[in-house]
Amino acid sequence: MKNILLTTAAFALGVLYTSAQVKPQNNFNPKVNALIAKMTLEEKVGQMTNLTVDAISKTDASGKIIEPHEIDEQKLEERILKYHIGSFQNVAGHAYDRKHWYEIISAMQRVAMQDRLKIPALYAIDAIHGVTYTLGSTLFPQEIAMAATFNPELIYKAGEISAYETRASYIPWNFSPVLDVSKNQAWPRVYETFGEDPYLVKTMGAAIIKGYQGNNVGDKYHVTSTMKHFLGYGDPLSGKDRTPAWIPDRYMREYFLPPFIEAVKAGSRTLMVNSSEINGVPVHASKYLLTDVLRKELKFDGIVISDWMDVSYLHTRHHVAATEKDAVALAVNAGLDMCIVPYDYSFYNYLIQLVHEGRVPMSRIDESVGRILHVKYELGLFDRPVGIPEDYPDFGSDKFKAVNRQAANEALTLLKNNNNTLPLKKNIRVLVTGPAANTMRSLNGGWSYTWQGEQTDKYAGEKNTILEAIQQKIGKQNVAYEPGSTFDSLLNVNMTVEAAKQADAIVLCLGEPSYTEFLGNINDLNLPAAQSELAQLMAKTGKPVILVLAEGRPRIVTLANNVAAATLMAYLPGNEGGDAIADILFGDVNPSGKLPFTYPRYSNALLNYYRKNIENGNGDN
Repeated sequence: MKNILLTTAAFALGVLYTSAQVKPQNNFNPKVNALIAKMTLEEKVGQMTNLTVDAISKTDASGKIIEPHEIDEQKLEERILKYHIGSFQNVAGHAYDRKHWYEIISAMQRVAMQDRLKIPALYAIDAIHGVTYTLGSTLFPQEIAMAATFNPELIYKAGEISAYETRASYIPWNFSPVLDVSKNQAWPRVYETFGEDPYLVKTMGAAIIKGYQGNNVGDKYHVTSTMKHFLGYGDPLSGKDRTPAWIPDRYMREYFLPPFIEAVKAGSRTLMVNSSEINGVPVHASKYLLTDVLRKELKFDGIVISDWMDVSYLHTRHHVAATEKDAVALAVNAGLDMCIVPYDYSFYNYLIQLVHEGRVPMSRIDESVGRILHVKYELGLFDRPVGIPEDYPDFGSDKFKAVNRQAANEALTLLKNNNNTLPLKKNIRVLVTGPAANTMRSLNGGWSYTWQGEQTDKYAGEKNTILEAIQQKIGKQNVAYEPGSTFDSLLNVNMTVEAAKQADAIVLCLGEPSYTEFLGNINDLNLPAAQSELAQLMAKTGKPVILVLAEGRPRIVTLANNVAAATLMAYLPGNEGGDAIADILFGDVNPSGKLPFTYPRYSNALLNYYRKNIENGNGDN
């Protein structure tokens, strides 16, 4: 009898979870409230769970993704039919062609349509400077270079094209734009931002959001944007990724909040949370920021999603939660709607337990699920879960390439031009040298075909490096090439010096290889010594040195710049960047870009242009 009573009680509790009506005191699509009323707790929590595509991919015995990539049908069915997982994201390894993306999304939606309520799955990708993970896409300059154009209309066009090509990859959700105000020049994610000025960041951010989303985010040519990373991510005290910031609330509101205010006004439907902490409080656990500020003050009613593994990190890294289960309670009660777990069912299992224990109220679950379902309806997924391949004839087209070329041309910033060294004549002999001279990695940076961009030379092999663009511009017979150095050590210096002596001008391409996130952390903002030494050696030949900087943040280049006759800041100008640089060097395009950050001359001169006068080091006067 006791067992029967327990079973009956459990059943009654289950009925309570599934039949409680959500009061329509919200702006959700009316269908959302009707759907929530039919859902079990497990189905609701599944919607709040986001997994990486690795979790549904075929792997070998060691867990390594099998190439060529394939979806594991058994894993996919378990994730959706048993656990009701509502969203997936990312890429397993490297970029795919459109055909494979169609196979992935079609398989995912086919299984979702077999689930009890037939709720379509939602897929997201980091298309931060074009469709990062689709072969043949239009890869624009990174955000920092787009910011240098100071052209909101152009960034709007880039957003439209990126949205078109993302939908052409059958993906409706873009984890972009980055709206962080990047105040620390050493931070490895500077290049993903629109710079250090709040007005520029909010203006360009709102423009690209409108480009991504259009007038109807649910049509077949637009996607929902994700404003990230809320809040204060761009000012880590150490300059390293995912490290603490100390920002007074008034200062936070003056400098870091405005881009998100503008993004909410522009209609962004999703938001990603800052992985780190502010003033000792991890943002994923901050009800003040995620509910009081974001929901109540900014009136944001879309989806709040965690960054990668950041809920569990409340326990394992931040140590503000005694267990991972406590971490889930902290984050959801603070205002989180969806968790990038990203591999397992830990969030799912813990959240169900927490609801049963009364530590997370059902009303909190229904809020989050309502927001998620509402966005799915807005995106048109219930009517069109998979796009039609033939609807995207302009994918990777020449007209998109032309906009990309314009963006690269307008981004390039002339920092120095002694005695009108530029433009160069097209009938001279040029030596092209430096570690950034003949690689697409230094033009595209991270988030290019792979997470770290290390295979960009392979996947963008048909595009012109700086060397190839100059050869094309003035003829191979007029161009010599010696690398001179790697990014951190000299290479065949004697040969490089001899080649320089035979040239009329030297195009010296310095900078950084591709990187992102913590793998881009550095302890010294100075350019590696070998690159500065190469500049000195080139200058000693007596030939004019034109310094081209292909870099994701303002590395200190004072020694190289001092001996250069001209200096061109290229940032990370994308797949058309090599041709754009050649256009500028040889006078076919007039440089018009402007620095979106304060370029430091010395190691400790790390102030931003907006600062108190006293920060200049004033004495008694």
